[in-house]
Amino acid sequence: MTMLDDPTTAAAWPTAYPQGYAVVDVETTGLSSHDRIVSAAVYRLDARGEVEDHWYTLVNPERDPGPVWIHGLTADMLASAPVFPDVAAEFSARLQDRVLVAHNAFFDWSMISREYARAERTAPVRQRLCTIALARELRLPLPNMKLESLAAHFGVVQRQAHNALDDARVLAEAFRPSLHTAAEQGVRLPLLECRPLVEWTSPAPASPSGATPRIGRQASYGWRPSRKRPACPYPNPGRYEPDEPLKQGMRVAFSGDTSVERELLEDRTTEAGLHVATSVSRLTSLLVTNDPDAGTSKVAKARAYGTPVVDEAAFTQLLRDVAPADPPVRPANG
Repeated sequence: MTMLDDPTTAAAWPTAYPQGYAVVDVETTGLSSHDRIVSAAVYRLDARGEVEDHWYTLVNPERDPGPVWIHGLTADMLASAPVFPDVAAEFSARLQDRVLVAHNAFFDWSMISREYARAERTAPVRQRLCTIALARELRLPLPNMKLESLAAHFGVVQRQAHNALDDARVLAEAFRPSLHTAAEQGVRLPLLECRPLVEWTSPAPASPSGATPRIGRQASYGWRPSRKRPACPYPNPGRYEPDEPLKQGMRVAFSGDTSVERELLEDRTTEAGLHVATSVSRLTSLLVTNDPDAGTSKVAKARAYGTPVVDEAAFTQLLRDVAPADPPVRPANG
């Protein structure tokens, strides 16, 4: 038993930590913005990570179930399941006033918030916590960031991988000791804001045969189809200098989870006259990441090239006052 597990030292628990968590796992028809949830599970935990209750439901995706060989849910199994609008109220009750916790939380949050948007509702989630980011904050000696590795580190036994209920249970059991370790070490939890999706309409992606996909409603909310961005009209003025404003034409790359939907953040970047870079090179002016210690290729390259790095909050502030591009140099009259 650790010091923080001792009820006589309950006062030592950090008062800045959230008062409740909803550990979530969803299984889906795929990974794209037009894919759907086929099952969802929530374990509600109190402020110290103790399980209060759990909930699980199948969800009829109103289309083919996708990778059955992964989640094991066939079309026949899902045919009589409720559609998402029918479970949204119960889901909301489980999420209300809690921090959403998930392994790769950006994915689970994206899928959940899109389902709520399709149902013309708003998910009652204001903050999320990714257990991958927390494991990195704690510098856990994991061989990789898979859920099975996190579970093995804390001695949690997986019974049925890619089953939403069992994955949520495993994560809840692994999150509790992670939370206690963070509290004992005085680690700030890597909480990110969850903003409601902005609604707009775009056509659903067509199938290879040209037929309309069987997804029910064809309105999309909070995302746009993949597209090639227009070339930045300004020349690259070089690297960002700390305490200086961004300048139009700078090449900005993004890595990892962001509180604002990534594509919206990239849109704002483009609208400010900056170039959104898909990779990091010697020409990159700035890397934006909320996890500068992550082992991603972009972070590694930024470190190797000496590329400046800022977090999302600092970048959002910089976007408010981007300096105009340098005027073109005119050749002298001969």
